[in-house]
Amino acid sequence: MRTYSPKPSDIQRAWHVVDAEGLVLGRLASEVARVLRGKHKPIFAPHLDTGDHVIIVNASKIVLTSDKASKKLAYHHSGYPGGLRTTIYTDLLATKPEEAVRKAVKGMLPKGTLGRAMIKKLKVYAGPTHPHAAQGPQPLEVAHARRATV
Repeated sequence: MRTYSPKPSDIQRAWHVVDAEGLVLGRLASEVARVLRGKHKPIFAPHLDTGDHVIIVNASKIVLTSDKASKKLAYHHSGYPGGLRTTIYTDLLATKPEEAVRKAVKGMLPKGTLGRAMIKKLKVYAGPTHPHAAQGPQPLEVAHARRATV
């Protein structure tokens, strides 16, 4: 029997929305990366982008466990010599919470052109509203991203 490889016409993309209020960052990122990659579908192929679109709302209300918010660093390089910038996650979550979530998800996707195509299907918003209501997104149940007891 031959190995099945999905054709581009076989891939159907759905839209999912996740409310990130009170969710743990890493657990949420791993579930979102799984959906972006398409591992939840029976037609998954590791060399193709078979995943769905994901919208994350309330990114400003995401939490980090223990004291990672004050100890974990986010790195950004400008491309120039000596251009490495570090930011504590407390400051990053206060100023650009969308970037904190995007960095966490991007780190869990494949590197290269395939991963860059997958991250384009992620939309992150700090507040509770998003402009993608016309796509009819379905709520995504993030079972393993336990809510933090704050």
